[in-house]
Parts: sequence; structure tokens; C-alpha cells
Amino acid sequence: MGRTITLKNHLSDEELKARYQSSTDPVESRRWHLLWLVSQRWYLLDAAESVGVSYSYARKVVYAYNQDGVETIANRRRGRQMTRRALLSATQQAELDQALQSPPADGGLWSGPKVTQWIAQKTGRAQVHPQRGWDYLQRLHYSGQRPRPRHANADEAAQTAFKKNLPHRVEQLRQAYPTAQVEVWAFDEHRLGLKPILRKVWSKRGQRPIATVHHRYQWLYLYAFVCPHSGLTQWFILPRVSVAWFNRALQEFAEAVGAGDNKQILLVIDGAGWHRAKQVVVPQGIHLEFLPPYSPELQPAEHLWQLSDEALVNRKFENLDALEEALASRCNILSAMPEVIRRHTLFHWWKEA
Repeated sequence: MGRTITLKNHLSDEELKARYQSSTDPVESRRWHLLWLVSQRWYLLDAAESVGVSYSYARKVVYAYNQDGVETIANRRRGRQMTRRALLSATQQAELDQALQSPPADGGLWSGPKVTQWIAQKTGRAQVHPQRGWDYLQRLHYSGQRPRPRHANADEAAQTAFKKNLPHRVEQLRQAYPTAQVEVWAFDEHRLGLKPILRKVWSKRGQRPIATVHHRYQWLYLYAFVCPHSGLTQWFILPRVSVAWFNRALQEFAEAVGAGDNKQILLVIDGAGWHRAKQVVVPQGIHLEFLPPYSPELQPAEHLWQLSDEALVNRKFENLDALEEALASRCNILSAMPEVIRRHTLFHWWKEA
């Protein structure tokens, strides 16, 4: 049998209900809810279970309310947190935001602890909790991000022009071949070998994973064709990059996708020497569209490697045959995952092509 408790008449039943329904603080709302249920003659144990608190916690809330009144229901922890958040004034926060635009005093990189040191020096405090640096980075809308690489010789104007002109090239093909289907594909090569690929993985705390490694410099190449619109892919594992192997990959690709009179393929590729050589034989129905120099960020196929490598990371292969077997299995799986491929390769500006 539960126990009923009588509340002191600090607030009426309706006032308790109004406090519970209007409170925006989750801790205070739960406390007011508990008190309102108790005022409705609920057993304390049932009321505690209903609002999701322990019986002992519920007893403390009721006792404090009966002893000292309404003020005891306030979330004092929230008040202390608000005080801590005011560690820097608005002016000082603006100064911190400006300081973060340049390297820290030691010439390295900003981090939570370094921001904490900056706060301590700015406020004259002898000690600031290390968490405060991270808190202020979050408050100023900073997040840890890996920079997107851009080659020093890249021509931004040429890259912009390429993105703008790609839909026009598609339209030109449609006008030149009015009865044919026109698709835009991308192509790139990726070197893989017996030098292990190490990548972060989720692991239990205190149990750092181990990856067995054996560095050997033997390589093979993954040739990948991708249609970002449909997510379709064609994969070829070849021993090297050269004009001859590129010609073979082009021919196999053209046959696989049915390029010809009824299907025209605009194939976006980089300007590597073996792509532009006079000896390159372009099959019927294939039209090469070269990227601006030093522009890998415009190549959708570059985003395939993080997917293809997943089956190889943190593993040691005895020889290239074992590596090729694992890679072929992974490519077959990816070929059946067009939606995943689309999410990784369909750039926002590519949609107009």
C-alpha cells in the first residue's frame, strides 16, 4: 500500500497545475508535476513513478516544499550554469571570436584547452575549468572540421566555368543525337596495394584496436565509372595505368552500358597524360569531357574511394590476389547500392547536367 502525503497550502491545486504546464525548465516542470499529483491524493510512490523520479527524490521535493515553500522548486543547478555561462561578457566574446581568426599565441592550432587559457588571461582568473573553452567554441558556432583541399595551381574561374558549362554540353549532345539517350558519367583511377590503409573505427573504451601491418610496395588499380544521377557504377581492377589499359577500360565500359547510336555518354575525366594521348581510342557513343587542371574536388568518382576502401582498411593481405579478391567482392556489393552511390557522388551543381 502506498503512502499519501498532505501538502502545505502554499499554492492551490490549480496553481500547482498551472506551474507544471507552463514551466519551460524540464527539472522544474517534473517537480511541479509531482506536487500536483500529490495534491490530487496520489500515493507518493505512484506519483514518483509517473513523473520518472525515485521515491527518495520525490520525498525530498515534497519535504522541501512543505518546509520552505515555492522557492525550493527552482532548478538551482540551472541558475549556477547560467552564472558560469556568463564567464565572458558580450565584448569579450567578440574579442575571442576575433582571436580565433588567427593562430593562437603558440603558433599552433586552437583547441578547447587553449581557449580556456585565453579566457583565464582575459578575465584574470587564476583557474578556469577546461570545459569552458569547448563551451565557448560551441557558443561561437565553431566545430572541428577537416579543410577541403584545393591545389595551389587551381583556377577557380575555370572551375566555375566548367560547372556552368556542363549542362550546355549535355544539351549539345541531345541536339546532335535527338533520338538517343544522353547520360553523364564520371571516371577516375585509384591505386591500392599491400601498403595497409589505416582508418579510425569504433571500439570499446580502454580496448584500443590493433591492425596487423606489413608494408610492401606492390600495387593494382581500381578503375571506376559512375553515373551520379542513377548511382550506377562499373568497376575494373587492372594492373597499372597506361593508355593501353585505359583504352581497354573504355571499350569494356562502352559495351557494358550499351553506348552507341541509342545511348550517348558524356564522360567527365581528369587531364592525365594517358587520358589525352593521341593513342587513346574513344568508342562510339563516348564523349570525353576534361576537368580543369588541378580540380579533383569536381570529380564525383573521387568520392567512391572511401566506399571501396572500407573492406580493405586495417587489414593485411598476403599478396595482390588476396587483395583483388576482397576488392572485387566489395565492388560487387557497391554495384547493388545505387542510393548510397548517389548520396556520395551527386553534387548539387551536377543536378543541372
